[in-house]
Amino acid sequence: MRSSACLRWLALLVPVLLCGCRARPRSGSFASKGHVSTAHGEVIEVNLASGAPESLGSGGILFQLPASRTYVGLVRALERARKDDDVTGVFVGLGTAELGWARSEELGHLLHQLGKQGKPVVCHADSLTNSSTWLLAAGCDRIWLSPAAEVDTVGIAAQMVYLKGALDKLKVQTDFIHMGKYKSAAEPITREGPSEPARISLTETLASIRKAWLDGIAASRKKKGIRDAMEHGPWSSGEAKDHGLVDAIGYESDAIKDAEKRGKADELTPVFGPQAAGRGLDLAQLIRVLAGADQRSGGRPHIAVLPADGEITMEPGGMLSRGGISAKAIIKTLRRLEKDDSVKVVVLRIDSPGGSALASDLIWHELIELKKKKPLVVSVGDMAASGGYYMACAATRIVAEPTSIVGSIGVLGGKVALAPALAQFGINSYTFPASKAPGAAARSAYESALTPWDDATRERVREQMKRIYGLFLRRVAAGRKMKVAEVQKIAQGRIWTAAQAKSRGLVDDFGGLDRALSVARQLAHLDKRAPVTVEGASESLLERLMLGRHADARAVAEAVEREQARRAPLVRLLPRELRPFAASLSPMLSGEHVLAAMPYAVVIR
Repeated sequence: MRSSACLRWLALLVPVLLCGCRARPRSGSFASKGHVSTAHGEVIEVNLASGAPESLGSGGILFQLPASRTYVGLVRALERARKDDDVTGVFVGLGTAELGWARSEELGHLLHQLGKQGKPVVCHADSLTNSSTWLLAAGCDRIWLSPAAEVDTVGIAAQMVYLKGALDKLKVQTDFIHMGKYKSAAEPITREGPSEPARISLTETLASIRKAWLDGIAASRKKKGIRDAMEHGPWSSGEAKDHGLVDAIGYESDAIKDAEKRGKADELTPVFGPQAAGRGLDLAQLIRVLAGADQRSGGRPHIAVLPADGEITMEPGGMLSRGGISAKAIIKTLRRLEKDDSVKVVVLRIDSPGGSALASDLIWHELIELKKKKPLVVSVGDMAASGGYYMACAATRIVAEPTSIVGSIGVLGGKVALAPALAQFGINSYTFPASKAPGAAARSAYESALTPWDDATRERVREQMKRIYGLFLRRVAAGRKMKVAEVQKIAQGRIWTAAQAKSRGLVDDFGGLDRALSVARQLAHLDKRAPVTVEGASESLLERLMLGRHADARAVAEAVEREQARRAPLVRLLPRELRPFAASLSPMLSGEHVLAAMPYAVVIR
């Protein structure tokens, strides 16, 4: 091996060694929790400062996260703490993290259950937002806030950006068609403001989230005026304490001492977060990762949790993609789970605004095939919208928090034509069709990003979209045991919170991942001791890098550089408000013209 190649390998491996990462294959299982004996009790530490990623693939290009570091691992850690009589208290460090509405709702509930058992829950934050305040208010007996922190409880709103005016000035033409009057995903580039159906759908959804949020806060924090305080910030730490949003002002070290005192413990036992992860690099596991080997649950009957997080595409990657759900990868995983007799039930954890209609239907088919052999439970995170709900409707049962967004049953399609914009700079395009038949040039340029559609081509696209929309309606009707006409009334691309959707037949149960695991155990007749694995719907490292098993160090290092470049999409250069919109339309860059994407790309705060 050449010395330069060795150095490149070391450059790749040293950061991993320093970070204390542990190599993980495509499926992870949970190790038993180690205990630290104390003179009196045991206070566990839940460190949320780095968040709680849904999928194993959030660990970077070389290694996947341990299952214990995922959101599933967090829920399982809290579940174990409820059953462990040695646990006498909980400390939660939030830092500046913000976990989203549905996960904040679930975690608040899980922490509250610990408090009801007489296990004090002490929490500390360096800043708070609308959703994170809800999490701590619902779950913590005592909330600490850093002295210089702010509490940004300013009321709930969704912000959208409309680009049509700028595109008109640039002479960029947009041509989009949608099925369903609420299917308005293209409005930011086709309008200068929202249509009335879009405004109604979004404001009613926000009103549903606001009600759950304020009702939850008022039920948890009894101080007079708490509802007003949640919508009239931002507040300084002192003002937040005066309004009853927090209980004490101090640093994390102060809060830890408080937690140890209340829990009668000498020190904390980390159960979630960086300090709870195993240290050191297991080279045997590294070899298994490179070979694409799997780690199982020892062949015992178990629950498999499969995260499906992000926009839905046929292939991974893309300039505007942020990762997401690749049909190629998730189908491979679903087929493996279907054949694995030790997997008795699958929980599909969805947090997706949709994406490619084709990819959504292909994944739906594999889910139906899996459901023929074992129960399939869907747990909705913040959303399962459009293509996300396309997948969800295949489930035996759908579980979602009241604030989760579901529905958006509809499709849209279109293209952006750049020829008029380029013509301003003397750049002209011309199509040379092989056929002399009328309309041949327009048809052959159907996928071109240069020329707009003519009327005949646009109508062909419209008919194609009608067929796909009809297919979507039939998929939902079959999965939810409804008539197509019934689905039609609640479809049209409209989004719903789960609180609105349950009475309309789109959701079966309220709850988060913890509730979904309970439903899964019931359906599969498993006891509470049955193992839970987190499955990674991704390819092995060598497959992702498109390398053979005999690749040398230079080939691997060069492929890693390519993969890192691919994982740095242009979407990161956009303002935060524009990223969801750009990512949801990213399949168009791969030549797809029919999307099952959420009608809004919004940031709800």
